[in-house]
Amino acid sequence: MFCWCSFVYVLFFLGSFLAIGLLTVCLLLRQLIKFQRRKRTEPSVKHVAFFHPYCNAGGGGERVLWCAIRALLTRYENIKLFVYTGDTDAKPADILAKAERSFNLKLAADRITFVYLSKRCWVEASKYPHFTLLGQSLGSIVLAFEALLKLQPDVFIDTMGYAFTYPVFSYFGGCKIGCYTHYPTISTDMLRRVQSQTQSFNNRGYVAKNPFATWLKIVYYRLFSRIYGWVGRCADTVMVNSSWTENHIISLWDVPYKTHRVYPPCEVSQLKRLESLTDERDEQIIILSVGQYRPEKDHPLQLQAMYELRTLLNNDEALWNRLKLLIVGSCRDEEDRVRVKNMQDLAKHLSLENAVEFRVNVPYRELLECYQRATIGLHCMWNEHFGISVVDCMAAGLIMVANRSGGPLMDIVETSEGSQNGYLAFDAYDYARCIANILYNTPEYNARIREAARASVERFSEKEFENGFLRAISPIMD
Repeated sequence: MFCWCSFVYVLFFLGSFLAIGLLTVCLLLRQLIKFQRRKRTEPSVKHVAFFHPYCNAGGGGERVLWCAIRALLTRYENIKLFVYTGDTDAKPADILAKAERSFNLKLAADRITFVYLSKRCWVEASKYPHFTLLGQSLGSIVLAFEALLKLQPDVFIDTMGYAFTYPVFSYFGGCKIGCYTHYPTISTDMLRRVQSQTQSFNNRGYVAKNPFATWLKIVYYRLFSRIYGWVGRCADTVMVNSSWTENHIISLWDVPYKTHRVYPPCEVSQLKRLESLTDERDEQIIILSVGQYRPEKDHPLQLQAMYELRTLLNNDEALWNRLKLLIVGSCRDEEDRVRVKNMQDLAKHLSLENAVEFRVNVPYRELLECYQRATIGLHCMWNEHFGISVVDCMAAGLIMVANRSGGPLMDIVETSEGSQNGYLAFDAYDYARCIANILYNTPEYNARIREAARASVERFSEKEFENGFLRAISPIMD
C-alpha cells in the first residue's frame, strides 16, 4: 500500500536539500565575486558599467546609452567605463564608428572598454514562444551572472530595462544600481488589453478568443508585476523617459522619492537648422517614418493608413500619385530583416508597392537628407514610451502624425487650437484623415504648425538630457 506520509517526507527532504544547496551556491558565488573585486590594481578608480546587450542596434535606446557615457566621461575623471554587450560580431572600433554615424556622437575610444557576453540569446524573445516576459526576465538573470563574473563594477547602470539583473548586481556584486527605464516590462495598459480580449502583438488571437486562457494570462501578468516591482526596488536611482513611463514605474515599483523624469536626448539643435528641400510645387510629397523594425512599432498600421488614404483621395488621383511613404529603420538581427520582407509583401498585397519605399540601416547623413525632403512624419506605435523619432521629425520641420497614447500624447504633441504642433491618431482611418487634412491645409496654416513644433522641442535636447542624467546619477557616483 502506498504510504502518503513517506511520500511527503521524501518531498520535504528533497526540497530542503535543494534549498540548502542553492543557498550554499549563492553564498559561495557571492564570496568568489567579492574576492575578485579585492584583486583590483587601482582601488581609487571607480568602475562604472553600462548594461546594454544590444549597444550596436542604432535605435533611440542606444542614443541614450552613448549620450549618458559622454556625460560621465566629461564630468568624471577618476572612472573606468565599461559596456556589457552581446554584439560579439562587432569590434569596439566598429561599435563606436556606428554610434558616430548614427547619432553624430564622437567618443573617446581609449576610455571605454567593452565586455562581451556570449549568452545574449537567453534574452531574445524568439527563444520563448510562450511566457515571453518571464522567459526573457529569467534569461536576463543568466546574462547578468555572466556579466558579473567577467567584471565586477562599483556602479552598475542598466539602460535597456532588464530589471531582473538588479538584485544580481546588488546582492552578489555589491554594486550601486542606476537604471534608465524606457518602457516598463509590464504595465496596467497591457493588463487592460488582455482583460478586454484585444488581439495585439503581445496578446495572440487564440488567447484573446479563449476566456480561460485570458484568465490564466491575467493571473500570470499580476504575479509577474508583483515580482517586477520587487526587483525594480533594488535600484538606488531610477530614471524614466516620459510622464507615461513615470506613472507606470511609480505604480509598479513604489519608489517616487528616487524616480527622476529625464527626457531622452534628441539632436534638436542640428535638426532645427536643417533647411527643407521641398515646396508646394514639388512633384513628390514624402511621408517619412523613422524607427526600428520591431513589432511594437506597428509598421503594418502605416501601410493600412496609406491604403485608407488612397480611398479618401479617390477623386484626386493626381495628388495620390505624388505621395510616397518612406520607411527608414534599423534592423537588429535576422528576425527584424524577415519583418522588413513581410512588410514589403504586405505593401504588394495592398497594391502600394509604388507608393512605399523601405530603407534599412541608413547612415546619419542619408537620414538628414530624408528629413529635408519629407513633408509629413508618421509614427504608429501604441503607447510609445517617449518617441525620439517623433521629436526628431518635429525638429526637422515635418508635420507629425503620431499615436494618441503614451509619450506623444502626454509629453510631445499638442493639438489644441492656437498651440497645435502636430496631429494625433488612433487607427488607420484616423491616420489617413490627419494626413489628408495636412495635404489640403493652406501653406500658411502648415507653416504655423511647423514653427510651433520646432519651438517646442528644445526641452528634449542632448544638453538637457545630460544635465538631468548627471543630477539623477550623482547620489551613486559621488
